[in-house]
Amino acid sequence: MVRFLVVVAVALGIACGVAQAARLEPDAVNQAQFREGEPKGVSPMLLKAQVLLDRARFSPGLIDGRVSQNFTKAVAAFQAANGLPSDGRLTRETWDKLAATFAGPVLTTYETTAKDVRGPFTRRIPTRMESMAHLKRLDYRNPREKLAERFHISEQLLGMLNPKAGFNKAGTTLVVPDVGRGDPPSQIASVEVDKASRQVRALDASGKAIAVYPASIGSEEKPAPSGAAEVKRVVHNPTYHYNPKFAFKGVKTKHPFTIAKGPNNPVGSVWIDLSIESYGIHGTPDPGKIGTTYSHGCIRMTNWDAEDLAAMVKPGTKVDFRDETAQDGQAQ
Repeated sequence: MVRFLVVVAVALGIACGVAQAARLEPDAVNQAQFREGEPKGVSPMLLKAQVLLDRARFSPGLIDGRVSQNFTKAVAAFQAANGLPSDGRLTRETWDKLAATFAGPVLTTYETTAKDVRGPFTRRIPTRMESMAHLKRLDYRNPREKLAERFHISEQLLGMLNPKAGFNKAGTTLVVPDVGRGDPPSQIASVEVDKASRQVRALDASGKAIAVYPASIGSEEKPAPSGAAEVKRVVHNPTYHYNPKFAFKGVKTKHPFTIAKGPNNPVGSVWIDLSIESYGIHGTPDPGKIGTTYSHGCIRMTNWDAEDLAAMVKPGTKVDFRDETAQDGQAQ
């Protein structure tokens, strides 16, 4: 009897997996329409909405096809920018506005290149920062991680979209999100860091948000600053310098050290240096934790969102830290 139940459970698991895979066929996602009710698990409708939000620069963070805090906040920001009630619920009116931003398929195909699979890669990256300092570079661990970040998607979902594909061979055709955001705005008036909602907003001269990103902002150990600052410089592919006076939890050494550059560096692929000493806006090696965890005081974003923001700012761009959430998701 027990063996029979185990067999049935396994069969049901396989059936569910097959059904899930079927629901994630490109046509099912590209042709997805709004349906009432909160979907369970990975949803073609939510996946389509996340890609559309990402393209419109109301970033949901890591695209995973699921309901999350970052997704809800991205929806609310999009609603506020479009004059809709900004409760973060994906309503039909919100869906229609979102669908109107891009008429093409949200899932497309991509053929891997020799550069994608050649590396260099850093197969093993230690968790302790002191140990990271011994590495020559902190590159992606493998082609799958590299490709997932390129298309702003979780590695798990990339695998679900491509269940039979290998990620280590050039010439492989993959199904991926079309996250082409187009050229960033030529200039922005200021950047707003909302500590309460854990969001970073790029604002135009009227104070309207033209891009909104999820972020991990400060911690009890090292809280983010308050008040006004400005951008000093932008450093792409930065090294990371640890000062013992930071006294980060888990770092035992009393000596300074430097961690080599690379997308898995503690500050990711870009550093936006601020006029407040030792503070900046930067990328991360762990995009799945953005908006759900705290940082070592700085403003941490996904690598792709940090790079997008970096393309909009210049030395002298104002950065305002907000301690209270703006009403209805709007910058004030």
